[in-house]
Order: sequence, then C-alpha cells, then structure tokens
Amino acid sequence: MLYQISHTTTYTYTQPVTLQPHVVRLRPRSDGWQTLQLFTIAVTPEPLSQSSITDLDGNALIKLWFPQDLTDFLEVQVQSQVATHQSNPFNFLMEPWATKLPIDYPASLLCQLQPYLVGQGLKYATSVDPVALQLAQDLHHATQSNTLSFLSELNQRIYTTCKYMIRDNGSPLPPALTWSEKQGSCRDFAVLFVEVCRAIGLAARFVSGYQEGDLDCNDRHLHAWAEVYLPGAGWRGYDPTHGLAVSDRHIALVASAASNYASPISGTFKQKIGVEATMKYHLQIQSLTS
Repeated sequence: MLYQISHTTTYTYTQPVTLQPHVVRLRPRSDGWQTLQLFTIAVTPEPLSQSSITDLDGNALIKLWFPQDLTDFLEVQVQSQVATHQSNPFNFLMEPWATKLPIDYPASLLCQLQPYLVGQGLKYATSVDPVALQLAQDLHHATQSNTLSFLSELNQRIYTTCKYMIRDNGSPLPPALTWSEKQGSCRDFAVLFVEVCRAIGLAARFVSGYQEGDLDCNDRHLHAWAEVYLPGAGWRGYDPTHGLAVSDRHIALVASAASNYASPISGTFKQKIGVEATMKYHLQIQSLTS
C-alpha cells in the first residue's frame, strides 16, 4: 500500500510566549514493514535551528530550537509518503522455546529486552499492575499457555469488551482504570495491552502512528497500538482498538517502552502566570494504491 499523509498541528496561547526546544516525533519509520519515500516539515514561527536525531529506540526525531521572540502560536506541518509492505502479519516462524508462556529468554536476550518487560511508569521495577496481572493469568489459563493464542485472545478481549472513545489530549489512563471502566482511547487500550503482556513476561512496547481507517471519512486521528517481541519473529504489532494484528494498513511513527516517549510533539515555553495553550490538528490520509 502507498499512502500520502498530511498532518498539521497548531498550538495557540492566550498570551505571547517564548518557545523552548521542541521534539517532533512525526517522521514515519523506515524498515522492513514500511518505506518512507518522501518527508517534509514546515514550522511556524521559523526555528532558529533544527536537527535530526535518533533516540534510544531507533526512532528518527526532529529537534527544534527557537529564537527568543514572543509568539502566540506554533504550527508544525508534516507531509509524508509511505509504502507499506506486509499484507500478512502472520508470515513468521517463532523459536520453538518461545511458543509457550512464560518464555524462558536466554540471558543475553533478556538483558536487551529489560526496558520492555518492566511496568508502565516504573523505572526498572519488578512489580506489575495487579489488574493487568489478573487478566494475564485468566488469559494464560484460557489459552493453555500458547503464546500466539494469548496475544490473539488479549487483542480480542479488549476490542470486544471495551468501548472506544476519542480523547485527543492527555496521557494514557492507568491500565486498571481502563479495564475497570471498560472504555478508553486507542492509547489507553495500547497501554493496557502492553501491561498485560509484561505481566506474563512478554516484552512489549507502545507505538504511535496512523491507521488507514475509512478513507471516505474526513475525521482522522492519530492512532496507537502495541508491539510484542516474539523470538524468531521480531517485533509484531497488535491493535486492540480494532482487534487486528498489524499489517500494511498501519503506518508507524515511533515506538518506545514508555508511552510518553512516543508523544507526537513535546516541548515547553516560558510563560506568564495564567497562560493557557490550546492544541488543534488536521490530518489527511490518502491511499495512492490503485
């Protein structure tokens, strides 16, 4: 599939502010699942400088520095053209020792996966969310310890049990709250999925990006899902909002062990007391595949 994406984000401030450095995470990944063919970024007010950087997860980020002039708005517009390649998300073979849960990782692999095995927001902690742990244990029993069945059932359980709602702003809700209220945004479902995986010892991470959706609908939103590391198959995506294994209808921007490091744009500004910021965005996704 070939997609053309136009994404404009605008921040307006109730009083003029001085912009501090910002990080933009809106450049699509380029890997075996998708190829970034074109990418442009336009920022107003014009940055004093900008640089491309690669973070610890291998994501391609853009850092912006601004002059000390006052402004009452910030606009970031990106244009991307991305080709996606994997129509069959199950075209892989796992290592035989990883087909049953819990997985007994080799020591060298376990060391590399450590950031993706700890609880959300818990720095190098070993504890997990008790609600996520209970759900993991229930699914572990129901799927007879089969790794792929566990992931499929978890994906479907969230999709069929929880009501989707649009929530443009704010951090993901705690997994226990999402599951107890049986509703949430895509990022809430992704965090819940990740935490349940970690509770059973599966390395997982949060992904921010786009999903094709209804191309005839003009109401488009950023999307979030989860990726699980399957030995022998690498990182594999699961989208509990749609109950799907991720294939060529998703376009990934960035992935991270913690959801806050996948935020599309982050940064601060110097302000007077009482200054408020409002964010609006406009997103268009067009399929160029005939």
